[in-house]
Amino acid sequence: MIENPYYTSEFHGDYEVIGIGRLDLEEGGSIPDCQLAVATFGVLNEAKDNAILIPTWYSGTHQIWRDVYIGPDHALNPEKYFIVCIDQIGSGLSVSPHNAAGANARIAMSKFPHVRIGDNVVAQERLLREHFGIERLALVTGGSMGAQQTYEWAVRFPDKVLRAAPIAGTAQNTPGDFLIAEAMREAIQSSPGWNGGEYTSNEQVIDGLIRQAHIWAIVGFSTEFWKHEVWRAMEFDSKETFLSGFLEPYFTAMDPNALLTQSWAWQRGDVARHTGGDLAAALGRITAKTFVIPIDEDQLFPVRDCAPEQELIKNSELRVVEDTLGHLGLFGVSPTYMPQIDRHLGDLLDIEV
Repeated sequence: MIENPYYTSEFHGDYEVIGIGRLDLEEGGSIPDCQLAVATFGVLNEAKDNAILIPTWYSGTHQIWRDVYIGPDHALNPEKYFIVCIDQIGSGLSVSPHNAAGANARIAMSKFPHVRIGDNVVAQERLLREHFGIERLALVTGGSMGAQQTYEWAVRFPDKVLRAAPIAGTAQNTPGDFLIAEAMREAIQSSPGWNGGEYTSNEQVIDGLIRQAHIWAIVGFSTEFWKHEVWRAMEFDSKETFLSGFLEPYFTAMDPNALLTQSWAWQRGDVARHTGGDLAAALGRITAKTFVIPIDEDQLFPVRDCAPEQELIKNSELRVVEDTLGHLGLFGVSPTYMPQIDRHLGDLLDIEV
C-alpha cells in the first residue's frame, strides 16, 4: 500500500468510504472488499425519488462537481435534490491499486484486476440500493468517463433511470479515442521508474506522468484554445508556464496504476456488448428522457461521434455546449460554460417523466 497525500480529504473535501462487499468482475476475478468513496449533497426525501447520481471521469473525483456544478444557484441544487457522487474504482479514493489493503491486499499494485465501465455501474447500483434504499434515479449525469457510465446505467438499468445526461462522452468508444488513451498508458509504462507497476512512490514515475500531462495539452484542449492563447485568461504568461503550472502539477500528484485502471475501462466503454455488438439495439433499450450534451470543440468525444448515438435514443435531444477549451471545458473554467450546462440540466429536470 502506498500512502499518497493527494488522495485525502485535504485535497478532496469530505467524503465517506462505503463497502459493498465482494464485486465479481466482467473480465474475471473479483475485488474481495469493494470500497467506494461517496460524497452526498442535500437530503433524500421520504419517497426517495429526488436522487441524482454523478459518476466521475478519468483522473477526477467528486471534488470538481462539488466546487463547480453543485449548489443552490445551479440545476444540481442540493436544496431540492439528494445528489450522490460516487468516485469510480481506481479513482484513488475508492478502491485502487495503490490503496488495496486488508482483504484486498492480494490485488494491490500490478495485480489489480481489469475493471470495466459496467463493473463500476453494478457497484454503484448496489451501493445506492443497499446503503440508501434508492431504487430509481431522477437523473444520472456525468462527463467523459462519467458519460460512459451514464450510458451504461441507462442501458443496463432502464427502469431505474428517469433522466440521463451524458456530457462530453460516447456510448461506444471510437478506435481513435482508444489509441489516444493507449498513448497515455504508454507514457506511464515507459517511464524509467515504472518497474512493472511495482514502484514505491508516484514520484518514481514522474517522467511518465509529465508526458501524459503533455498529451492532455494536445488532445484535452482544442487547437483554438492554443491559437487564441486562452491560457492568458487563466493568468499564465506563456504556454510553457501553463504546462508547468497547471497541467503538470495536476497529473504528477496522481497514482500511475490508478490512472491505468481508469484508462483501461475508458478504452473499452461500449454499451453494445449487451446486445451482441448492435449499438442501435443497445441504445434502443433506453427509456430515460435523455439529453446528449457534447462540447463543440472537444477532440476526444466530438459532436460528430455523439450526434449519431443520440439519434438512436428514443425521446432524446442533442444539446451542444460551446466552449473553446474543448474536452477540458468540463472543468468549468470558462465563464460561459456553466450557464449552458445549468440551462440544459435544468430543462431536463423540468420535464415530467
